[in-house]
Amino acid sequence: MKLLEPIATPVLSLANRIVMAPMSRRRVENEGVPSELLARYYAQRASAGLIIAESTVISRNGMGISLLPGIYSKEQVAGWKRVTDAVHQQGGKIFIQLVHSGRIGHTLNIPGGLSPVGPSAIAAAGTISTPAGTQTLPVPEALSAEAVEEMYHLHMQATRNALAAGFDGVELHAAHGYLMEQFIHPAANQRTDQYGGSIENRCRLPLRILEGMVAIAGADRVGIRFSPFASLNGLSPYEEETATYCYLATKLDKLKIRFIHLSDQSTNGHPPIPPAFTALLREQFHQWLILAGGYNTDTALDALQQFSADLIAFGRPFISNPDLVARIAQQQPFAPADKSTFYEGGAKGLIDYPFMAACATT
Repeated sequence: MKLLEPIATPVLSLANRIVMAPMSRRRVENEGVPSELLARYYAQRASAGLIIAESTVISRNGMGISLLPGIYSKEQVAGWKRVTDAVHQQGGKIFIQLVHSGRIGHTLNIPGGLSPVGPSAIAAAGTISTPAGTQTLPVPEALSAEAVEEMYHLHMQATRNALAAGFDGVELHAAHGYLMEQFIHPAANQRTDQYGGSIENRCRLPLRILEGMVAIAGADRVGIRFSPFASLNGLSPYEEETATYCYLATKLDKLKIRFIHLSDQSTNGHPPIPPAFTALLREQFHQWLILAGGYNTDTALDALQQFSADLIAFGRPFISNPDLVARIAQQQPFAPADKSTFYEGGAKGLIDYPFMAACATT
């Protein structure tokens, strides 16, 4: 079965083509420091060819949504080191997803009561959950030229911290309406400096950050996630979208980063990524392509066999199936997940889903 075939470069070797997609579980309560609970959670799922750990913020004002882990303090690095050690002891590979929430945040969620920031002072439509209840998303502070420069350096330090924490690589989160996509998208970015206006200018910051990541970690240890054509966090499809991502793909191919990771949100009610778009991206980007978005075994195999992707990321199936790879190999059904325990809480719904052998004895 192609899903179970290994895939490798001289630097990165994966046991199979099954990726555990990054999923925020919002269970980090101690100053963004991952707990032993998260170490056990990821170690249980280490049979995936690659785990991409949940969105991890690069700075205090990058939090946006509460209870996310961070990678900007020594304590956070030590917490993640426990996680990576646990995964590696089980023979797994794990990347971290680096994120800054940008305008998708609220002072009530950000440590120290800091204000959310964005490329421009334009609020996203919608609301956000806070300790004081649901709030309207505020107008962010527009990043100054100096603050954009600082954002670059924050990503560089986060990359160094991720390597110090033992991660096998880093994924830049440029999807789902967060800061990197806010720079790319013309609805959120109306700057008039070198980071706004044309496609080239709007893509300048994420590309510069990726160049820096490659210099620090090496191209084989760097990836990026996009969610084209989705309508998440106030960013809807736009006229130049295909041209924008084709430009990015061409630049990323020259950088030779290890993968582009496409997040299709059609199972959540958003427009799908057209197959023609994926094919066009394949023509311009010659490293690994990871596809995510509601896949089952059959559709994942079809995508691999049609060469639409090199790897397939599974999200929610990994929540309730820590042994998902074994279930796929043995053609066993996936266990259903309890949606009420997706976010916040403790061990329940995180590390208590049984493996197949345990299921057979109950």
